Amino acid sequence: MANIDTKTLTIKKAHKHLKRGDFTVAELCDAYLKNIRAKNDEIHAFLEVFSDISEQAVHAQKMFTDGTATLMTGIPVAIKDNILVSGRRVGAASKILEGYVATYSGAAIQKLQTAGVVFMGRTNMDEFAMGSSTENSAYGPTKNPYDTSRVPGGSSGGAAAAIAMEGALVSLGSDTAGSVRQPAGFCGCVGLKTTYGTISRSGLIALGSSLDQIGPVTKTVEDSEIVFNTIRGQDPLDSTTLTEEIYEKARSDGAKKVMTVGVPRNLIDGEGIDEDVRVNFEDSIERLKKLGYVVKDINLPHVKYSLPTYYIMLPGEASSNLARFDGMKYGLYMSGDRLIDDYLLSRGNGFGPEPRRRILLGTYVLSSGYYDAYYNKSQEARKLITKDFTDAWKEVDIIITPTSPTPAFKFGEKTMNPVSMYLADVFTVPSNIADVPTISVPSGTVEREGKSLPLGIQFFAPGCREDLIFEVSKKFLGEVGEVGEV
Repeated sequence: MANIDTKTLTIKKAHKHLKRGDFTVAELCDAYLKNIRAKNDEIHAFLEVFSDISEQAVHAQKMFTDGTATLMTGIPVAIKDNILVSGRRVGAASKILEGYVATYSGAAIQKLQTAGVVFMGRTNMDEFAMGSSTENSAYGPTKNPYDTSRVPGGSSGGAAAAIAMEGALVSLGSDTAGSVRQPAGFCGCVGLKTTYGTISRSGLIALGSSLDQIGPVTKTVEDSEIVFNTIRGQDPLDSTTLTEEIYEKARSDGAKKVMTVGVPRNLIDGEGIDEDVRVNFEDSIERLKKLGYVVKDINLPHVKYSLPTYYIMLPGEASSNLARFDGMKYGLYMSGDRLIDDYLLSRGNGFGPEPRRRILLGTYVLSSGYYDAYYNKSQEARKLITKDFTDAWKEVDIIITPTSPTPAFKFGEKTMNPVSMYLADVFTVPSNIADVPTISVPSGTVEREGKSLPLGIQFFAPGCREDLIFEVSKKFLGEVGEVGEV
């Protein structure tokens, strides 16, 4: 077997080696499978490792033989357990969907299948993507590969941990309030949340339909860009996806290059931010200045209301979306004395504590007499938050914040205080509410109890300007002229 160093591989490097015949797709997958076998029992990033990896590898190898291979052909990819792949189990890490097998593949999955990737398995997550630590999975928590006493973040904690432990070269997750970016920050990876509508939500088990976006977790910004360009595009099964004309027009209307970077001091200077995170953020600003960017303090007056706005909007949408899981059509079914007992038993035992909490809250804010007082008010607040960003783009090209106010926290540290857990999303929530693309990239490390824990920084851009965040984050990480060479 070829000696493959998975730590240094990128998509382009792997493609070059595969094309040149330095190793086969099967050998590449075996290298990642070796890492999974060695680490997954402890890390628990994967809920399932697929049994047909060798067959997928044979198909991908044939694409190299007949000249139809793409950059993504043969690339080992892990899939979050809320994205449908036809013929495979999927359950959003919930007992309510125990044993459910997908009847179709999501649009993003179909694009990856066409490109010839190899799906390695499905990764652990907070149940129905509700959480910031992957402690809410019905199948047990995922551990942070940098310190197994700490969480990997959530809800895409398994997707991020899979990359950090070298169990795949790419993971697909979903981001509703930072669920790709926050775990990427905790696990030293790159996490991308795209403009709403650039990637189809077809085949994604819905949490908050106006907020969810599928996004990649990778080791480099360039890898993230490659995956984004592979899976984006209009989908007839998702009416919210953007046409190519709308997408390109939005890109052409904006700035061509990033010159001015905005720092929302009214958010950064607030309480609750770890001092080491604050120092790292200021160091990151200095790094940007040395790269030639103009850094400017800005004010986003209504963005401080993002968390309370989100935690009214999201439970309302989740309550509606999760009403379909009743034990009658698929997944867990428990029989009672009467039909109503069937529903109560199936949902009561199938959903964990966090989904039950949010369903109850969502049902309340959508109920007659409270809809106007709560849910409608959250929609008004969303408009004000969006306007903050719209106004900011008149002054700056990019906005930066830390990814999280703290490094990865210990297991159990926040589980007894849901509000404390929700505050972990304080910097990530705004981009989902305002619908702006955001990327989290590694910005350094901090020492805790003898362990070096990753920290992340976020770059926000105007809608459809993913190219801008790719540009600045590549320069920030020093990828330009290095990672992309093949």
